This record gives sequence, C-alpha cells and structure tokens, in this order.
Amino acid sequence: MNIRHHIFAVAAAAMLTTGAYAADIKLGVSGPFTGGSASMGVSMRDGVRLAAKEINAAGGVNGNKIVLVERDDEAKNERGVQIAQELINNEKVVATLGYINTGVALASQRFYQEAKIPVMNNVATGTLITKQFPNAPENYVFRNAAADNIQAPMIAKEAVEKRGLKKVAILADSTNYGQLGREDLEKALKGYGVTPVATEKFNIGDVDMTSQLLKAKNAGAEVILTYAIGPELAQIANGMAKLGWKKPMIGSWTLSMASFIDTAGKNGNGATMPETFIQNPATTPKRKAFVDAYLKDFKPKNGIIASPVSAAQGYDSVYLLAAAIKQANSTEGPKILAALQDLKAPVEGVVITYNKPFSATNHEAIAAKDVVMGVVENGRVEFLNAEDATAKKK
Repeated sequence: MNIRHHIFAVAAAAMLTTGAYAADIKLGVSGPFTGGSASMGVSMRDGVRLAAKEINAAGGVNGNKIVLVERDDEAKNERGVQIAQELINNEKVVATLGYINTGVALASQRFYQEAKIPVMNNVATGTLITKQFPNAPENYVFRNAAADNIQAPMIAKEAVEKRGLKKVAILADSTNYGQLGREDLEKALKGYGVTPVATEKFNIGDVDMTSQLLKAKNAGAEVILTYAIGPELAQIANGMAKLGWKKPMIGSWTLSMASFIDTAGKNGNGATMPETFIQNPATTPKRKAFVDAYLKDFKPKNGIIASPVSAAQGYDSVYLLAAAIKQANSTEGPKILAALQDLKAPVEGVVITYNKPFSATNHEAIAAKDVVMGVVENGRVEFLNAEDATAKKK
C-alpha cells in the first residue's frame, strides 16, 4: 500500500509540474438563455465563456481551472430561486455571475447572501440590487453594470437639459426592472421641475402599444422615455410609426439590444440610451481584441453582438472575480468578499480598467463617468457624441 501511495504522490506531483490544474473553481452563471431577454443572457454567457477560456489558457487562477456551471433562469423569478439553491447546495459554486433581470436578482441573491457566497451582477441594473441587505454586517452582492440611478439622470439630462423637451411621457414595463426604473426616472425629472404628462405601463409580451401611445400623444408629449427590454421597446417604435407620430425615444441601455434594433428596423433610428460599451472597432486595443475574439468564437448575426453591453460586462465580471480569488488565495466566500472590497492590483477590463472598484460600503464598479450616450443608426449603436469615442481611447 505504501508503494502504491508513493507512486500516486509522484504521479500527482508530475501532473502539477506539467501544467495540469490542481483543482477546479466552480462559478455559477445564471441568466435567461431563452425568451425575450435571451439576447442579453446569451451575450453575457458568451462574454463569461470567453474570459474563462482566456484565464484557463493562461494557467488558471493560482493554478486552478475555472469551471462554469451555466443555468437558464428564463427571466423567471421562481426559476432563478431554484437555480440559486441548486448552485449553492448541489454544485457548491464559490461565486455566481449573472442576473440579467432585476426581479430575478432580487428574488434569488438572498440565498447567496445567507450562504456567504459572492454574487457579481453583470447586467441587471435595478438601483436596489446592491442595497437589498442594508442591515447585514457583510454584503455579498456586487455589480459591474451601470445602475439605474446612474442611467435615469442621464436620460433626463438628454431629454430636458440638452434637447429642451419638458413634456415627457414615460412608458415602462410592469416588471421590477420597469417600475423601479420609472421611479428613478421620475426622481431625476423632478430635479428639473418636470412632471411627466403621461406615465404608461405595459406587460412583457404585449404587441400593441397604441393605447399607451395615444395617451402620450393626446397629452402633448414631446419625447418618449422608456424602461423596458428589446421586444416591447420595438413595439413602441413601430407603434409610433403606425400612428404617424414620430417623437424621440430616449431610454435605458436596453435600447441597444438586437431584439429592439432588428424588430424596429428603420423605426428604431435615433433611439438614444446610456451605454458602458459600444461595439466600435475604433476604440481601445483591448476592446478591439475582445470584439475580434467574440466574433471569432460565437459568430453573431451580421458580425454584431446581440447585446454588446452584456457581453462586455460578462467578460469583465470574470476577471474581477478571478482577481479577487487570486488575491485571497482562497475560494472561501468571506475571503473573496474581503479581496473584492480591497483589490490591490488594477484589473484591465473592456468596459474600463478597474482601480479599487469596490469598498466595504460601495459595491458598484461603474460610476457615471464610465457611461456614455449611444444612438441607434442603421442597425447598430454608435456614439451619440463623437468626443466620447475619442475619450474612450485614452
């Protein structure tokens, strides 16, 4: 037996010295890979896959391989809850990446909070997400997406301050995302002394916005402000065209989704939104390398990432977690938490380079200065302001 143990030990040591991985680091990936939110979910997942592939090819994290445990939450709160419990209890993940939908995040991440396992929200933007547990001694919820309390003031500023449009209508879907975003918008507008002339709601899957648009039109709205996701946003743009009533659409970042741009067609031109990432080859070398690798590996339609923001933030979220695990030299939740809150080395991402992105009191990696305005032009998103494209090269 001793001889056999000795042989096994020698073989194991040989494996380690020849580049094999010592152990696996299991990371959960939860998002909608089917349904109306799928363009965001699949783009995020593929960005995560790309980063994990690169990290593993470079030797992993402290010699350990990242293994992704992917689950389709279908943008359903109850499914998200089931997945969270499975990933924690059965798969024993050390952290989870994802959440596209604010409602799914708010329903699911409490299980990670209780289990002391970090969650990196890489797409969901509801302002409440990182503040869901204000009385907890430690907060295990992080985010590297632009929260709605960053986006809503930018939307209001574009409409009221820059364009002088004070008769605004808000059209928001009935989900947590839409209604929490509407509240942030109303708060931002109040800062300009503006009260919406119409505030209308609709449900996921609605295909006729005539009623809501007529109320906005009859109220004299000069601009439509939106908080929803792609398919329904397209119905708003197409509905305006059907009524022969074209007004500017300014809304949250989801106006950049392929499911809006492709379905709205020419009716989507001019739609304006805050963005952390625009698929433009003229920006930084890091961004170009990311886009080139993504297109090579995943071959999206027409060479356009279905949701570039989701892909880029998904990619960066892996590098942020990997940096924390490396620094902690541990996969224990409290140690990863401590490292995330005090990252010593900068993390070069494609959205930004993250210099001490988190602290014990701030779990938001993205600030207002990191967000620009994008505009839909002929089937893709471009920089609204040319100087933003130049600034992002620096």
